[in-house]
Amino acid sequence: MKKILINDGIHPDGQQMLEEAGYEVNTNKIAQEDLPSQLPDYDAICVRSATKVRTDLIDQCPNLKIIARGGVGLDNIDVDHAKSKGIEVINTPAASSKSVAELVFSHLFSLARSLHLSNRDMPAKGDSEFKKLKKAYSKGLELRGKTIGIIGFGRIGQETAKIALGLGMNVLPVDLYIKEATITLEIPQADFDVEVNLPTVDMEDMLVEADFISLHVPFLGKPVLGKEEFAAMKDGVIVLNAARGGTIDEDALLAALESGKVSAAGLDVFENEPTPRKDLLNHPRVSVSPHIGASTMAAQRNIGLELAEKIIAQFGKS
Repeated sequence: MKKILINDGIHPDGQQMLEEAGYEVNTNKIAQEDLPSQLPDYDAICVRSATKVRTDLIDQCPNLKIIARGGVGLDNIDVDHAKSKGIEVINTPAASSKSVAELVFSHLFSLARSLHLSNRDMPAKGDSEFKKLKKAYSKGLELRGKTIGIIGFGRIGQETAKIALGLGMNVLPVDLYIKEATITLEIPQADFDVEVNLPTVDMEDMLVEADFISLHVPFLGKPVLGKEEFAAMKDGVIVLNAARGGTIDEDALLAALESGKVSAAGLDVFENEPTPRKDLLNHPRVSVSPHIGASTMAAQRNIGLELAEKIIAQFGKS
């Protein structure tokens, strides 16, 4: 019987699918320091962000055949080394795409209408300074007709584009590998879908045209947006990051916020998680959330089911 360690949790439906397939599933978390002594007993491990599966751990687990990541990013796994040992590395890129895209627009709507500040001020001063607050928050932005740049045009980037198109926005996607994508807008109350073909554009062209910029790329060792990129942007741009900490140079972002080059930022991820810097958390023009892009009930169920399906498919081949 195959033994699977679920070390960072899984939706009950995913666990049930694995157990019904005849696998022994352990959902009791093993501390990182104890994994070298206990993981060799397992054929597969499922992780999220907390557990690290590095070269030294991989080398101590000769029975390991699958490393599964519930989510998109694989930066907590030494993928190349695992593959060199014949270990399959799988993730769930499709499961949480809609949830992440919706969080991006949650931040964007909040910033466009200053809801992140209004929601703090109204409980404290709404009964005594209502007219003052009304005046302070009466300079909001409409999204329709504005241009959003999307850096990284994979599944999440395309889901972000789908929402943007539905809102009547112009979309400028940037991607090193994807040249174009067809976005399908499903309209439940109509008898047809709308398809929009979107070609990708050069980063330089997007930076000067976009009113909003959203990142959907992994962290590859250096920021995608730094001092030079901020300098090239349109004045007053809003920047959004629900991808990975480190993809934005946070010092450069703060400088751009202070100069007014960036009017606001929506951040779900940070360089120093789980202890992000307080000058970003407390900045009045930054909307923040604690890395919850994929944390919806629907996404978690989809992640669990996709993990289970891929593990079953992989072991079925062996």
